[in-house]
Amino acid sequence: MKEYQLYATMGAGFESVVNKELQGMGYQTKVENGRVFFKGTQEDIVKTNLWLRTADRIKILLKEFRATDFDTLFNEVYDYNWADLLPVDAKFPVQGRAVKSKLHSEPDVQSIVKKAIVNKMIDQYHRRGFLPETGSEYPLDVHIYKNVARISLDTTGASLFKRGYRVEHGGAPLKENFAAGLLKLTPYNGTHPLIDPMTGSGTLAIEAALIAKNIAPGTWREFAFDNFDWFNHDLHKIALEKAKAEVKPLDAPILASDIDQSVLEIAKLNAHNAGVLQDIRFKQVAVKDFTTDLENGIIIANPPYGKRLKDHESAEELYKQMGEVLRPLDSFSQYYLTADPNFEKCFGAKATKKRKLFNGNLRVDFYQYWANRR
Repeated sequence: MKEYQLYATMGAGFESVVNKELQGMGYQTKVENGRVFFKGTQEDIVKTNLWLRTADRIKILLKEFRATDFDTLFNEVYDYNWADLLPVDAKFPVQGRAVKSKLHSEPDVQSIVKKAIVNKMIDQYHRRGFLPETGSEYPLDVHIYKNVARISLDTTGASLFKRGYRVEHGGAPLKENFAAGLLKLTPYNGTHPLIDPMTGSGTLAIEAALIAKNIAPGTWREFAFDNFDWFNHDLHKIALEKAKAEVKPLDAPILASDIDQSVLEIAKLNAHNAGVLQDIRFKQVAVKDFTTDLENGIIIANPPYGKRLKDHESAEELYKQMGEVLRPLDSFSQYYLTADPNFEKCFGAKATKKRKLFNGNLRVDFYQYWANRR
């Protein structure tokens, strides 16, 4: 089988997490900002799209070259054998990005790349005039950084965070791959209890259940490669059947609570869609009233940040309640994500470790309090 130069993309701060996932699958990797490179066949394209919990996309690197002028960009793109990749009726949107490069106009970069591909395909397919672009979509990407251009084909389509189980969005939920990334920054593997005392639409608890039960996060969705005409589509069916056969029962309880019953109903619906409703104990309870007999597990939460002043005051009051109720549960490792720089002061304890992340464009900190095991 043909081997491709592949790479996974991810949110800032999650490179090491995705790298660890890929190495755990047996790949040799190379890490850059926002990308982890690895080699693989069509089988690996299926496997990584199906199984990676924390990445955004899997792309095939088609060509890499230096370009400081539009003629070079055009000629290098034209030189690629596009008929091998794109059928005559292919729809091929081109996305462009240029950073710290002489070719800094992104619309111009996109249109030159598009024009070069069109011209080459017209020559290769002996067409006159235009290409129909009525067929399957092949999403192409040109990225120029410090005058080095990379042309890639996106095999994923809609980002991998779009698992397909979340139909309702209570409030401002974490993206699924971001939630999985937070869990991967903890020791969680499903063998110890997990508690999310501010579960919202349930994403952290659901992603924990998927990890604990070894359910592939891409189980419910299609990918861009499903529509590539040169792709062996049996590979996806085979990988999906194999993944479903590898699901295992839950070893330890997952508790998800929230003060708001209406948001809990949304969380339950999402959990149902993900096939893990029976694996999560949902309960309506305010943090100040939370109790548990469980020990030696993980507490993880994404409490409200309170960006408006009034909300900010109530958020900090909530952090104080969290400190009073959750801090004494010292057999649990505890992990909290918030954009509030006063979190430690309100919670009443300095974190063992603090990790800077970006939730979308919002700078946040992941406060980690490590357990005293009993």
